[in-house]
Amino acid sequence: MALKATTTNRVPSFLAMAVMNATREIEAAGGDVIHLEVGQPSTPPPDAVNLALTSALSDVATHGYSLAFGEWPLRKRIADHYGDFYATVVDPSNIAVTPGSSLGFALAFLAAFDRGDRIAITTPGYPAYRNLMLAMGLVPVEMPARAADGWVPSIEALETAGEPLPDGMLLASPANPTGVVMSDDDVKHVCEWCHRKGVRLIMDEIYHGLTFEGRPSTALRYSDSVIVVNSFSKYFCMTGWRVGWAIFPDELMEPVERLAQNLYIGSPKPMQAGALAAFDDYACLDGHVDRYRENRDILLRGLPEVFLGNPAPCKGAFYLYTDISGLGPNPDSIALAEAMLREAGVACTPGVDFDQQQGHKFMRLSFAGSTADMKEASRRIGDWLPNYLKSG
Repeated sequence: MALKATTTNRVPSFLAMAVMNATREIEAAGGDVIHLEVGQPSTPPPDAVNLALTSALSDVATHGYSLAFGEWPLRKRIADHYGDFYATVVDPSNIAVTPGSSLGFALAFLAAFDRGDRIAITTPGYPAYRNLMLAMGLVPVEMPARAADGWVPSIEALETAGEPLPDGMLLASPANPTGVVMSDDDVKHVCEWCHRKGVRLIMDEIYHGLTFEGRPSTALRYSDSVIVVNSFSKYFCMTGWRVGWAIFPDELMEPVERLAQNLYIGSPKPMQAGALAAFDDYACLDGHVDRYRENRDILLRGLPEVFLGNPAPCKGAFYLYTDISGLGPNPDSIALAEAMLREAGVACTPGVDFDQQQGHKFMRLSFAGSTADMKEASRRIGDWLPNYLKSG
């Protein structure tokens, strides 16, 4: 007799992580792989971060539970960061430190929405948004962002779609996988539209700090009802530390705190001590942005044009989203990624991870690695692709 199993076990896998697992098997067998599949900085966090963690490990005070919203010094320093970066005042009491930004999104979904509520998300977009919503009984509503529109979704199109407006909207800027950066005017427009229409807005600002044409403002500057999620993973080079934060409006603070208490009790104290030191060396962190820009340009110059297609205008984050439809009449990004990993030793993420409808025609390449790796990846793909096309 089959026992009950939840329908959430049919949530799709996160293909970027599946590709990473495959690379580990190849490397364990002695193979050599260039990693373009995951958005993971190849550089460590500033030295002060590691020193702070080491010191915290010998401090008895860091061995106990943290408060659900995190330790006050870190929450205060995050608030100060908004003053440093954006000249924007944020109340530390509205900040929740989370075990990675993923829990920030989970808290936002659980506190702001009920099962069956509809949340608009951009496609192509980060797959965990959609997958987490499905696991919670929420309904993702796709807002297509296509090359013809500069990869920016049309908010007004929701009003003409013939359905009720969604209960919520989740946008990312800079965006994963396209690297598109919304202008301050566009962010302001979205904030005002959502507030006026009664649509709860969640802004993913995880890639803030990683922009190549100036620093955008935070959505908090334009709205007191927006939920903002951020992380120490990308700009601060702390992916494996699993420390993030979310900033909630006043009316959600009590339910969010109760949820945090029951979901994870509190973020690990030693990791919070390390994160506190991450703000002490902006110059070091900004130096990585220069390297990412160089890495992007190496790929744009060095990869075969037919492989690049018409890449999204990457002005932030560290991804190229490339159109592979020029490779043949029936492009298959999964098959291409598998062959490229197996035969060329270069790992990329198929576009279907980010867009279930059109993603078979696209690939995402992360240029978060070393500059030497970008040069080698370009060489390997350039040498391998003609033979792949002949065999196909």
